[in-house]
This record gives sequence, structure tokens and C-alpha cells, in this order.
Amino acid sequence: MSRPTHLDRLREQLCGSGGTRAPFLALSASGQLGNGVLEKAFRAGLERRPHSIGADMGSVDPGPNYLGSGKMAASDTIARQDLALILEGARAHDIPLLIGSAGTAGARPHLEHTLDLVRAIARERGLHFRLASIAADMPREAVKAAIRRGEVSPIGAIGALTEADVDGASHLVGQMGIEAFQRALATGADVVIAGRACDTAVFSAIPAALGYPIGPAMHMAKIIECCSIACMPGGRDAALGTLDDRGFTMESMSPVRHATPLSVAAHSLYEQADPYTVSEPEGTLHVEDARYTALDEHRCRVEGAVWVPAARPSVKIEGATRVGERTLLLAGCADPSAIARIKTILPEVEQVVRSIVAGDYRMYFRVYGIDGVVDWPVPPASPPREVFILGEVIADTPDLAKAATTVLKQYLLHHGFPGRVSTAGNVAFPITPPEVQTGTAYRFSAYHVMQVDALEPLFPVVVEDV
Repeated sequence: MSRPTHLDRLREQLCGSGGTRAPFLALSASGQLGNGVLEKAFRAGLERRPHSIGADMGSVDPGPNYLGSGKMAASDTIARQDLALILEGARAHDIPLLIGSAGTAGARPHLEHTLDLVRAIARERGLHFRLASIAADMPREAVKAAIRRGEVSPIGAIGALTEADVDGASHLVGQMGIEAFQRALATGADVVIAGRACDTAVFSAIPAALGYPIGPAMHMAKIIECCSIACMPGGRDAALGTLDDRGFTMESMSPVRHATPLSVAAHSLYEQADPYTVSEPEGTLHVEDARYTALDEHRCRVEGAVWVPAARPSVKIEGATRVGERTLLLAGCADPSAIARIKTILPEVEQVVRSIVAGDYRMYFRVYGIDGVVDWPVPPASPPREVFILGEVIADTPDLAKAATTVLKQYLLHHGFPGRVSTAGNVAFPITPPEVQTGTAYRFSAYHVMQVDALEPLFPVVVEDV
């Protein structure tokens, strides 16, 4: 006879015969697993006897390199440390553990690497459990067929997705929602590790399966997925969401971080183009009528979120394509004359480089102190005292990128211009060599929404006993 699943056990524990439900406690261990879980706060969360533990492990925030390369942004050392801490905590208390966007970008290499780390931890520490994994790699022919049917639309300023974009992407993933996690839990899994996933799905899949109102469940997930960032002062300590049939309460597991109506309401807007709606594969969360109330100085109560199911499910598609090999030049300048003319000097030096180094390469400059972060429409009122120059060369081969960058270094160092004070050098180099080869550069080539008839075929679940 098969053992009850965690969903079976929680349904019996929390859901009364009269339709009432006891509060559901969701513990968020990390806003991005692999960057260090704060152990004291996590263990304080375990002491509250949560019904689920969740952690997001990835995002598009680190840029396209990790999706393109198949590599993890975090170090193996800290990722293994984090995974061991939350895995042991979950198994010691028999709490289901859900992890989304494995290995940063959630493609097959990221998922497999994360699974390998988990298996190694289990062997070393004598842990035994049922492990479910969910791949998020999109079938390319299915995506191309959706493009031909006009069922793929861009998000933001990116252009329309083409079949060439689909074929050219190093990896192509889709963000799964709660449906995939619920299927994995139905297999009796103790631990679920998913490829690219919506942050909210990690924390809302279980309460939604148990019958809690999905609007408050999704809103709770949206708030706690980044842990104590939604507090004053913000931090990365574990956070606890307590959900009932009317709303939820959010609190940090650190006594010095406080969930206030302002901090929690502000986090409802986090990463959203529309401050009042959150689009998910299965529907849309509306928070325009949400109410935020302080229960005390440490906890915030939230009610009023509304969920509208989608007429047809959708999947956000992410893909990254190689653009070339990158070499950087790192240089600083404190010469007022050079700083005043830097917008003229840099294109002049680029012309010299191109007269010496033949080939197809692109050269970009960011001048921190003037326009390194923002392309300001007007120059600063007075020149800064010093600037940092980041030069970037992208070419088809590492050798060509390095060649152009080394010539750039030399001619920028000694470039002549009216008012130059010293022939010894226009710039200073903080390290040697100042040319840094960073490997292959990628760009996001897919950042689109695809309408689908069913989610299940796109996100297969695999189960193993560890």
C-alpha cells in the first residue's frame, strides 16, 4: 500500500469536515538559493512548524549569460551549503521542500547540476526521500508552430520571436506555474526541484491544491518569495507567510526586520510593469483592492487580492543566443582635461584601433561618473573628479577580441588631444592585466509569452527515490 502524499497528510491535518481550514504556514528559506541562507533565521522558521518550505534559485536578473552558457551564477560551495541546510531541515521535520528555477536559469544543465548536488548531499548525510524533478526546456518545434499560428507575443521592447531565434538559442525555457508542482507532489515527492518556474508557484502550489483561496495564496507567495526584502530594513532572512481563507500575515524570522504595511505594499509592486496585476500561466492576480494592516510592529496582515483564471493558459518563454567572445578593458581617469573631452577621445581612439586591427568586432564604452549606469540626455553640470572607463569588445573569436582590446589599451593610454597635461598616460589601470577575457557573450533572444492548450506536456515530472 502506497504511503499518503504530503498533500493527503496536509489535507487531513488542515482541512476540517465543515469546509473550514486551519492556517497554512509557508516558510521562505531564500530569495535566491546559492547566495547564502542565513541559518539563524531559517532555524527560527523551522521552530514555527511550517507546512511547506520553499526557495527560489534563479531569475533573469543576472542576465543572459547563465541561460546561454548553462552555468550557475552561484558558486558550488555556497549552493551546496544552502541546499544541505534546507534539505536537512525539511527532512528532519518531514516538511515538503519545493525549489524553483534550479541552478539560476532553470534549463536542463542547471537542473541536472542541482540534482547532482542534492544527490551528493543525501549520500553524504544519509538522507532518504522521494525526489521529483521538473524540466522546463521548451520543445522547439512546438514553439515554432505557435509562432506560425500567431500565438507568441513579445514582452516589452523586444521584437517578435522568429523561428530563427528559436533555433539559434543555446537554451530555451518556459516558466512553469503551480500545475507542474502539484503534479510532482501528487507522486508522493518529499522534495521537488524544478527548472525555470514562476517564483510564486513555489509557495502557492500546495495551499492552492488544498483549497485555500488562490488570490490570497498567490499574493502571499509574491510577498514572501524574496524573504525579508519586503521588510524594514530589508534583508535576506527567512520569512513566514501564514495563510487563511481571508488573507495572510507576513513576518520575518529575524527580530530586527519588520513587515510594515508600507514595506509589504511596496513589494507587491516589485518586478511588475503593471503595479496592480501579476500574470501567471494559469491566470492573473489582481492586488488593486488589497489592504495592508499592521498587526504589531513586526507583522503585516494582507487581505483583498483577487485571482482571475485564464481563459487559456500561457507560458513565458526565455532564450539566450551567443553574440560572440568578450574582452573587457578596465581603466580609471582623474585628469580633468581628459575627462572633459572623454566623449571625443573614445571614438577617436576606436578609429585608431580599427585602422590597426582588422576584422569584425564591436566596441562599446561606459564611463562611470558620466553615463556608466544611465545614458543621461545632458552632461553633468560640472565634470566629475574621476571616472571609471569600461571598454568592451565582442568578436567572433577570443583572439580577435583580445587583440582589439590590447591595442585599445595602448592607444587610449597615450592618445593626444588639445590640452593634454602629460604624455605619460591618460588613464590608470586598477589591475594587471587590465584586459579581462570573460568568455562567450549572450543576449536574450526570447522573452515572450506563448499561448498553449495545456501545460502538462511542456513540463514533464521525473521521480526517483534517493
